[in-house]
Amino acid sequence: MKRCTPSACGKGSSVSTDEFAERLAKVRQRFVSSLATKIDETYAALPYLAGDDVAVVPTVSETYRRIHGISGIGRTVGFVKTGQAARDLETVLLSPYREQRGLAANELDEFKKALDALHEAAHCELLTT
Repeated sequence: MKRCTPSACGKGSSVSTDEFAERLAKVRQRFVSSLATKIDETYAALPYLAGDDVAVVPTVSETYRRIHGISGIGRTVGFVKTGQAARDLETVLLSPYREQRGLAANELDEFKKALDALHEAAHCELLTT
């Protein structure tokens, strides 16, 4: 068992490689077990993401956070294509999220295409897991 020592890592704590691998495996399992649900929830939110009504703002925010979670951890746990597809989707949501507004028609079209790409990437990577 290899250990990360203070001199090797420049920190005062040590974590064994096995402990790290176990923690990462748990994070990966949580990611895998929730991925399909998060994508399904995003598809279900589609009708509530566009428009000028302030009622869409919470849905845009929730959707942004959901997709940000996928893009943030996907690559780390070995879902490289899924992580990149989520990052592309997150990019579409970024302006509406920051501006606290619904998606414009062109943004919604782009969002749908990016969501389909995320779904496909996740499906392929889940099959190879």
